[in-house]
Amino acid sequence: MEEKKEMVIPRDDFVFIPLGGATGIGMNFFAYGYQGKWLLVDCGVGFPGDGLPGVDVLLPNPVFLADKKQDIVGLVITHAHEDHIGAIPHLWRDLQCPIYATPFAAELIESKLNESGLLGRADLNVVERGSELELPPFDIEFISMCHSIPEPNALAIKTPKGTVVHTGDWKLNQDPILGQETDVETLKNLGKRGVLALVCDSTNVFGEPTTATESDVQKTLTDLIGQYPDKQIAVTCFASNVARVKGIYQAAKANGRDVCLMGRSLWRMDAAARATGYFHDIPEFLSEREAMERPVGTVLYICTGSQGESRSALASLSTITPIRNSVYFGPDDVVIFSSRIIPGNEKAIALLQRKLKAKGCKIITDREEMVHVSGHYAGQDLQQIYQLLMPKIALPVHGESLELNEHARLAKKWGTPYAFALEDGEVLNLSETPEILGQVETGILAVDGKQILRLDSEVIRKRRKMMDDGSFVVTLVVDRTGTVLGEPQISTFGLLDTDNEQKAELIQRIKDQIAQLEPGDIDFNNRIDQAVRTVIRKFLDEFYGKHPLIDVHLVRV
Repeated sequence: MEEKKEMVIPRDDFVFIPLGGATGIGMNFFAYGYQGKWLLVDCGVGFPGDGLPGVDVLLPNPVFLADKKQDIVGLVITHAHEDHIGAIPHLWRDLQCPIYATPFAAELIESKLNESGLLGRADLNVVERGSELELPPFDIEFISMCHSIPEPNALAIKTPKGTVVHTGDWKLNQDPILGQETDVETLKNLGKRGVLALVCDSTNVFGEPTTATESDVQKTLTDLIGQYPDKQIAVTCFASNVARVKGIYQAAKANGRDVCLMGRSLWRMDAAARATGYFHDIPEFLSEREAMERPVGTVLYICTGSQGESRSALASLSTITPIRNSVYFGPDDVVIFSSRIIPGNEKAIALLQRKLKAKGCKIITDREEMVHVSGHYAGQDLQQIYQLLMPKIALPVHGESLELNEHARLAKKWGTPYAFALEDGEVLNLSETPEILGQVETGILAVDGKQILRLDSEVIRKRRKMMDDGSFVVTLVVDRTGTVLGEPQISTFGLLDTDNEQKAELIQRIKDQIAQLEPGDIDFNNRIDQAVRTVIRKFLDEFYGKHPLIDVHLVRV
């Protein structure tokens, strides 16, 4: 078999390689190469669906960078969402490069590094908002944007070959509750000076046109809370939406309520927001124990669990029987879902809402009231950023294939000469006549407890097979003559009923198959193993149409 040759990237080419984040939502991890040096942007996780049991999060595979550690000038972070920073503690040992982030993101990264035992080892550098960073041969300018978390930044990555604007996640909201407005003036000036390429978020390319803002959500929440003066009220939202948390606080305050946080991730965000000054005008939130001592109708609860997470704070409120020393919600209490449904979480959210309704709680979602707006661009925002920057090359990222292709189509419609919906690993030469040079190795890793596995590993493959078709284990005791001693012991998981009458027939088939082996085969365990597997496979296909994971335990005496 011919050995696969590693792709050679010309040293003088300015290249862009999505190592994650180009063929789906999450795992944002991008590399820019020039003059033998590499600049990395973001290092995030993805979240497994139901088809990956036991897997905590997904990681981009950094294999391409394995022999380039000494040439990585830095990892620059656009903002603090998990799909942009969550992989750092898992992959830093593979990268071992300096990390650069603005204060809020740096605060959360520091916490992650501390939990992973990397604090003091990883070189974490705080970059002030709107400043410039020199990492030769790259110069990086941080540009303030708007999003659902403090300090979202676009990056202007400047080289002698041209300037690339890498947006991160963004919207052109000029009425933020928290943080700075989008720096439209800097974007406009970059466009006038010339932008070679725009690497741009595609998450909301099909989003409904809307001009609603966080201020509109705050007004709605203020009105809603006022309608239930004598009831317990909980609002669930994404913990990272610090602006929403502040808006909920303001809405509660306007109605004479104090605020209690419920959920570890909310308290973590609260700590980061206070450390960086974003909550300087908000008094300390109540703990659950403190809130329980207050009269009904004087506290508003902000809870984790908007996506139906089974171990969230909101899940504990949905229990039928009260939990000792915990807040209990009952008939006519109100739960407001101030969030959108992330695709794949529909069933979990519906189940949680059914449990709350079964207790008599009133549920309010964004289907009934303006209680959520997206942190991503909508309406004319996407077209406006193209008009401001006027890039020669459009590089849609952070979206599914349908979204990336639609983004590329729109970019060309708006006058961008070149648009590429790249796949992870594809190497694009950023030039006046851009071209795909080839593809480098990428992939997905799975965090499985304390180990990190390739997604195509034997462990993951077998676990998925067990989930789909169950497993079948048979234990046989066979003597030197090939005689089966005693009854073969069969154990199945998710396949056969324990009292299934067909087990006897299968056991007899196994015995018959071993008895038919040639005398010369009896001495070879692998031949007995294969014969037994063949019988089991045919039997299960015949009666059940299943192809489970089969394990044969052979004991020789």
